[in-house]
This record gives sequence, structure tokens and C-alpha cells, in this order.
Amino acid sequence: MAESAVAEADNATDHLLAPVPKSLRGASSDDAAAADMVEMVDTAAALSKMLDGLDGVPTQPPSMYFDLEGESLSRHGSICILQLHVLPSKRTYLVDVHTLQHEAFSTGGKSGRTLKEILECDGIPKVFFDVRRDSDALYSHFKISLAGIQDLQLMELATRTFPRRCVNGLAKCIERDGRLPPQELAAWKIVKDAGIKLFDPKHGGSYSVFAKRPLCDAIRLYCAQDVQILPRLWSHYSSRMSPVWTRKVLQASKERVALSQTASFDPKGQHMALAPPGWY
Repeated sequence: MAESAVAEADNATDHLLAPVPKSLRGASSDDAAAADMVEMVDTAAALSKMLDGLDGVPTQPPSMYFDLEGESLSRHGSICILQLHVLPSKRTYLVDVHTLQHEAFSTGGKSGRTLKEILECDGIPKVFFDVRRDSDALYSHFKISLAGIQDLQLMELATRTFPRRCVNGLAKCIERDGRLPPQELAAWKIVKDAGIKLFDPKHGGSYSVFAKRPLCDAIRLYCAQDVQILPRLWSHYSSRMSPVWTRKVLQASKERVALSQTASFDPKGQHMALAPPGWY
């Protein structure tokens, strides 16, 4: 990643933030004295504090919404950032896996429970959008076997009244089903495009930007915003799923995790766009 590209993004931050909701800018409109709504977790102490805030959160609807970013996110790449949005507190955490490495998953809170234990607990629902690459990376690099997963990409597929042959990407789901007011949707697109220009090689960027510290504001915003919208999508799709399709989604989510842990799993290719067998 060219230093000039990051510097250019930092210089453009004020313009970028102007139309973006305060919650994404790390400010609380409800309480000026409150801590940032988006928090970078890059020390064991900060991680322990985050975990304390997860104790006793409700499971219905799910309280925890996850995403990952990294360099070639998979068994062949690395994990740089784990994003967690906690619905009851409306707080978003960017866990700095690049800095913390194994500490990110082995550090406990006051109860002793670690992030690894949360991710592997079947009784704690955790929402991902297309869990396969995230699961592949977590299992390969940190021996984390995800459980209790509700895959939003599959939930969208389950609610369709049109053909289910291919899955949709997150951006399409947000634009169609995120129910964002026009101004917020425009702000989301600004942040999305700014992030893509920095990390996507097709646009002159590099995925190494996720490993640069301090994390530039444009990438910080990019990491935070999608995971903050996941609860909206969950609510939209959940209200439209029958009990039969709910069971199918949970089973298919487990199968995606299991598949991602096999030696033959390939995170790239047209097969990733296909619905589960028997769904079309």
C-alpha cells in the first residue's frame, strides 16, 4: 500500500465524515461524555473490558454481529481486524487481531470467558454475513471452531419469492433491504467507496492497509459501518422466515462452517455464489 494513498485518505477525512452519521464517527449524540461508539480494542485490558460488557446480553434477538477484515482473509492470508457490533449497547468494537494475535482470543474478562469461548459456544447466537471465509481464517490461524452461527446471506436467500440459485453480496442486501434513509444510504456509499479505493488492488489499493497502524479513519469507518447495519438485515429477514426455513438456515450455517474447515475448501471461485444444494 503506497504511503501517499493512506496520507491522501487521511487528508480527505473531514470531507468524508461530513455526511456520515455520528455513531460511525465515534461520537455519541445522546451523551457527550460517553466513550466512543466505535472503539479500537488493541490491548489486553481493553479486550477484557469489552468482554465484561458481553456478559448476560440477550440471545433473542441476537446481541452479537461479527465481521472480519485482513490480507487475503483465509487460511492463506491473515486476520487484521475482528469487528463486533453489540446490539443492546449499540457499541462497535474493532478488535486489533494484527496487534494482539492469540491474545485477542485467549484473554478473559472478569468471568474468565474469552472471545474464543464466545465464538465457539453454540448457546450464544452470533450473526455473520457469509461466514465461510471468516470461519476458514479463524479455524486455520487460531483453531477456533465457530458455533451458534446465523448466516445472514442464507437468511436473505430463505426469504426470496424468486429463484434461489445464487446468493447476494452484502452491498446488494444493504441497498435493497437495509432500510436506510436516503441520506444515510448516501453516506454509507461514500464510506464504502473510500475504503474500496484503499484496499482493493483493482482500484489501486492494497489489503495491507488493514495491517497499517494507526488505522486510518477511512478504513476505521469502513470496518465499522457494515457490521452496524447487520442487525437491521437480521430483523428484516427474520420476520419473513417460516420455522421450516429458520431450521434450514441454521443447519446450512453449520454446514458452511464445517465445509470451511476441510482441507479442500476453496474460498474463491464461482461455487461461492451458489445456493446450498437442494435450495433451488
